[in-house]
This record gives sequence, C-alpha cells and structure tokens, in this order.
Amino acid sequence: MIDLWFVIIAFLWTGYFVLEGFDFGVGLLAPFVSRTPAEQRQALQTIGPVWDGNEVWLITAVGAMFAAFPAWYAGMFSGFYIPVLLVLAGLIVRGVGLEWRGKVATPFWCDLGITVGSALPAFVWGTIFADLLYGSAAAALLGGVFSLAACLLHGAVFLALRTDGPVRRRARTAALAVSVVVIPVAVVALSAVGTIPALAAMGAVAAATALVWRRREGWAFTAMAAALVLVSVAVFSELRGAPLPGLTLAEAASGPYTLTMLSWIGLIALPFVLGYQGWTYWVFRKRVRLPAVSSPRASSV
Repeated sequence: MIDLWFVIIAFLWTGYFVLEGFDFGVGLLAPFVSRTPAEQRQALQTIGPVWDGNEVWLITAVGAMFAAFPAWYAGMFSGFYIPVLLVLAGLIVRGVGLEWRGKVATPFWCDLGITVGSALPAFVWGTIFADLLYGSAAAALLGGVFSLAACLLHGAVFLALRTDGPVRRRARTAALAVSVVVIPVAVVALSAVGTIPALAAMGAVAAATALVWRRREGWAFTAMAAALVLVSVAVFSELRGAPLPGLTLAEAASGPYTLTMLSWIGLIALPFVLGYQGWTYWVFRKRVRLPAVSSPRASSV
C-alpha cells in the first residue's frame, strides 16, 4: 500500500507538471506572441477552458500527500513555507487575471498578473524539488531555471499547436528561441540526476525542438510532455528512498487502514476525474482562430 500510494502521488504531481506546464508557458508568452488585443485573447483562449481544471491536479496531489504521507506533507510544506506561499500567491493572481481580463475596460493589470502569476509557480516548484533532492541553494536555483525554461518551451509548442496565423508563427519562433536556453540547462540539470529517465528526458527535449523546426507541432507537444513525465519519474525515483532528509517512506506513511480506505476512494473517484478531463480536452481540441470564437467557459479571458 505504501508503494502504491507513492506511485499515485507521483502520478498526480506528474499530471500537474505536464498540464499546468503549458498553462504557465502560455501565460508567460501571450504578451510576446501577440500584437493586438484580439491576438492576446486568441493566445489566452487556448488555456481558457482547461487552466482551472489543471490546477485540480495540484489540489489532489497535495490532498493525497496529506492523507497518505502526513509526515512528508508536514515536513515539506512547513520547510518550504515561503516558497509555497509564493506559489499560492502566483496562482491566485493568475486566476484573477484570467477571470477578470474580459470584464474590464483596460486589461493591462490583468495581463501583468497572468504573466507574474505564471512565472512564480513555474520557477518556484523547480527550486523546491531540486532542494528536496540535493539540499543546496545552487541546485535549487538551477532547478528553478530549468522548470521555468521547460514551461516556456512547453507553452510555446502548445500555442503553436492550438493557434493559427501570426500567433502560431510567433509561437514557433519563440519555441526555437527558448530551446537555445532549455537544451543546455536540461543537460546540466538532468546530468546531475544521472538516471536513465533523466537522460531520456534530454533526448525528448531535443526531439521536441527538432519537431517544432519541421512544423510537426502535435508530435513536438507529445515529445515535450514525455520529457516532463520522464523528469518527474527521475525526481520521484530519487525521492522514494527518502522523501525528506532523515525520513523514510514507511516512516512518513499513514496506517494500513487509512491507506486501504484511500485506495477504495481513489478507485471510485479517479476514473471519473480522468474521464471528465479527457472529455474536456477532446471538446476543445480545435485550433483557436482569428476572429476568436469564444466558448462560454473561455470567454473569461
């Protein structure tokens, strides 16, 4: 049960990083790939129907940690109290910006909130998990730079996949430009981990860049998502031995009865959650074109 719930929590965090990764990237890049208010709306409408659903993965991952591994939860979120507070502030500011920019006459402050609120979590989560692995300020900084750059590339590829016209062309250019930073940072950051998933993640990032160059955005997005999955596998494989310094997984876990009850709840609820989110992505799978035609959910941005 302990190993099962560690895998489930790793899966939830991985889903969060993959899905929110392109959300953060789009929020950061939207002002730079847009030249008009209509293009800004077009860029943000690519995440309009899904961004808040993607945040649910974080809530579920943290809730699962609290229930299944309370000592890990307590140690991690108390030890990184200020960074986690910055993440929450960023998510709140970004959410307010996305919901309010379509309701105000001058959306400048909303757009600024979206950009800052996307940058903070994208950077801070990388610092937290790198510090958990290596416990040094240098590693935390490198992890933050890598996660921020990876989100930028992931978001640029997603924009190129989901838009057309000038925004799509600029998103492709942005992806190629960002890859100049992402690839060397990935080599340095992931070589330190040294596991097979980490090395495979470097190859996936390089493949995503090559596929963007060849205008194969769908495959490029798949490669970038695979890279983030592989990075997460590498990170959680390292954490399995000791999720916190001096704390084993067995010491951090709840009792057998609690884990059994959680397993039944997850068995019932998880398929519905995955099915609903999969259906959402299927419904909103088409490119967002100019002039933008908003769905009721996407109209908030």
